[in-house]
Amino acid sequence: MKPFIHDGFLLGSDTARDLYEGFARDLPIVDYHCHLSPELMASDHRFRSITEIWLEGDHYKWRAMRACGVSERFVSGDASDWEKFEAWARTVPETLRNPLFHWTAMELRRPFGIDRLLSPATARDIFDRCNERLREDGFTTMGLLRSWKVAVVCTTDDPVDSLEPHRRLAQRAEPATRVYPTWRPDAALAFGDPKAWNVWVGKLEGAANRIVRTFNDLVQALDARHRAFHDLGCRASDHGLETLPPPSAYADAQIAGTFESLRAGRSVERGAGLALQAALLHRMALMDHERGWVQQFHLGAYRNVSTRLLGKLGPNVGGDSMGDFEMARGLATFLDGLDQRESLAKTILYNLNPRDNELFATMVGNFNDGSVPGKMQYGASWWFLDQKDGIEAQLRALSNMGLLSRFVGMITDSRSFLSYSRHDYFRRILCNLLGEDVRQGLVPDDRDALGRLVTAVCFTNARDYFGFPLGTAGG
Repeated sequence: MKPFIHDGFLLGSDTARDLYEGFARDLPIVDYHCHLSPELMASDHRFRSITEIWLEGDHYKWRAMRACGVSERFVSGDASDWEKFEAWARTVPETLRNPLFHWTAMELRRPFGIDRLLSPATARDIFDRCNERLREDGFTTMGLLRSWKVAVVCTTDDPVDSLEPHRRLAQRAEPATRVYPTWRPDAALAFGDPKAWNVWVGKLEGAANRIVRTFNDLVQALDARHRAFHDLGCRASDHGLETLPPPSAYADAQIAGTFESLRAGRSVERGAGLALQAALLHRMALMDHERGWVQQFHLGAYRNVSTRLLGKLGPNVGGDSMGDFEMARGLATFLDGLDQRESLAKTILYNLNPRDNELFATMVGNFNDGSVPGKMQYGASWWFLDQKDGIEAQLRALSNMGLLSRFVGMITDSRSFLSYSRHDYFRRILCNLLGEDVRQGLVPDDRDALGRLVTAVCFTNARDYFGFPLGTAGG
């Protein structure tokens, strides 16, 4: 009996199979946005069990387990590794038509070589076989990245992070996978809790070795850390925001006054806070442009909706959803302000609400200037859209409103070292979409031209766009 995940999985035509087998399958990976731990990579960590590598911190799986009535003790609590794995095995058969069903089967097949579907009946055997393989040499963090031919990994790092793991990673001679930090200054904009924000500013002072008394002091301290990130190979920033602040005219005196109030621990009214956000985002965007970085904006998440989960477990535990924020006006004003002064860095925009697909795809087209191929990017499907329907919808919107040929491709956006199957998932979906176009007569059956497109989208566009020195896995 043919296993569920097989060589032709998701490939519905001869053209799709030819494109995948001949071009996509073995390409290196440039993972320019993820949440992997730099410390685990620097120490080449070996996981104690499949539960640690697969279930810890995975809020996709946690949400599914809670939906199946699994007690929190077996989700994020103090249950044993086997108990948590067994609870997940009971959940998996209930995830049919959820991407978790595909991802689970794909991650068992590669890298573990297991073709059996996970269920209560197979749980013990799969648990033991995975744990046995995790003791092999190729199953440390860096061994797993090598096995997937990951040439570049970009982590997500706060400006106050020490970057010490990145220093150790940068000292390796001819690594298969190069690892770079990504500048993620969300905490600098988190004005809603002045006490927590001031604690963070104190950490920034220590990291930048500067006193922060004024708004200009804050900008200078951030610029010092921005330079330190650059020196360690960082070439991208990332911002996780509900939306870019709406257009607002603000005077320097207003910004200075709002900053002083926050620094004194006082709350500020929403309009003043948004004006300060807009001013600080603009200044950081100028830093990105000055140093030749790519700026990324992940927009539209409505975070920490569950006060219960936030209070019990903290953020990023499965208590978030899509938001329905106004997007166009803030995006247009922010990008236009930079474009007018010829200070707009290469930019990638990601939306979380699918209603905004065409909005984002058309917005990026407004600001290409002929200086760089594909300068403005409509980013890959992420989070709740990181599944077959969402990926296809993003590819269709991009193709209709822009140029698929310039797309910089897929990201894992994951905390798991097993998530590189998502690149394979994307590649299969892309090849199948093109194969279906050929079947319908929408594009010519030119395998060389289609192969060049697949290769560009899956690897070379990202390689060239970011300009990272690649690890040896990149060829």
